[in-house]
Amino acid sequence: MGANRHVILFVKAPRRGRAKRRLAADIGHAAAARFYRETVAGVLSRLMRDRRWRVRLAVTPDGFAARGRFWPAAVPRHPQGGGDIGRRMARALAAPPAAAGPRLVIGGDIPDLAPRHVWAAFDALRRHDLVFGPAVDGGFWLVGTRGAPPAGLFRDVRWSGPHALADTLAGLPGGVRVVLVDELADVDDGAGWRRWKARRGTGASPSDAPSGGA
Repeated sequence: MGANRHVILFVKAPRRGRAKRRLAADIGHAAAARFYRETVAGVLSRLMRDRRWRVRLAVTPDGFAARGRFWPAAVPRHPQGGGDIGRRMARALAAPPAAAGPRLVIGGDIPDLAPRHVWAAFDALRRHDLVFGPAVDGGFWLVGTRGAPPAGLFRDVRWSGPHALADTLAGLPGGVRVVLVDELADVDDGAGWRRWKARRGTGASPSDAPSGGA
């Protein structure tokens, strides 16, 4: 069982006009909210079927962690808290149970995410201190730690642009062992949405058979 491995899915309440606003500027608020809601539901379903880890949600706005009408009631939920995305991710990585094992923070808007990507990140943490999943746009869709995150993680990072991963790596203290896993695409705008639609048209599926091993 995966009691000592933790997946923290970063999600936003999929409210029309509030979620995926860059995407909404290209395809409309209703379509963007529907895409985000369905993507999070699909990712959550795939990851929760796998017994190699435990899944919880880090939610923004904070009040929706308690109300939670968008997600299954059985999924543990916690507010992300204040600050930029870096502060919120660092807080999630450092939150209890910090000594209980490795943990991953994963974006909720990665439609191609499959259990094999998650397992590859956990496997990499057997030999490294930090793992990142690069995103096509220069950011990252996953960050994971084997233990407590290093001090200053995500300091001076230019978010929401092509420098996010490079800035994060440049700011790490010496001696931290870092590894990158597969590059995946988040869907932030109309061009990304159309590429995702094209991939779906090829019959590609992110589904993996869940495993009870390890």
